[in-house]
Amino acid sequence: MRRVKFKGARRQTSHKVLGPNLGPWYECGVRIIALATLKAFLDRSPAYDDARDPVMAWYRHVKRADWATPADVKHDIGSASILKDGRVVFNVAGNKYRIVVWINYPYRVVYIRFIGTHRQYDAIDAQTI
Repeated sequence: MRRVKFKGARRQTSHKVLGPNLGPWYECGVRIIALATLKAFLDRSPAYDDARDPVMAWYRHVKRADWATPADVKHDIGSASILKDGRVVFNVAGNKYRIVVWINYPYRVVYIRFIGTHRQYDAIDAQTI
């Protein structure tokens, strides 16, 4: 075990870090692949302008998360629907939009598989997309 020091505004704190030193990606929560998928959806139509703030808030929240298991996801975001094989469905903007992701828990990587309206989500199979 090693200690990593973070400099704050006034004092320096120390946090225990378990595992090997895998660089900055390991220590900053999960990686999200790909932000471009979210931005492409938001830029596709002016009708999706109301989704911009909630989707970007979801992105910032997930980027700070440290999910090792599906139970961690459910504990952090209670409205998330856990599917088989690492798939998770998130309701965004009051359940108007849905984001389907596949999470590689050991590596802390979230792959965005789908973002769309509730109606578009109903037309897909979230388990295979």
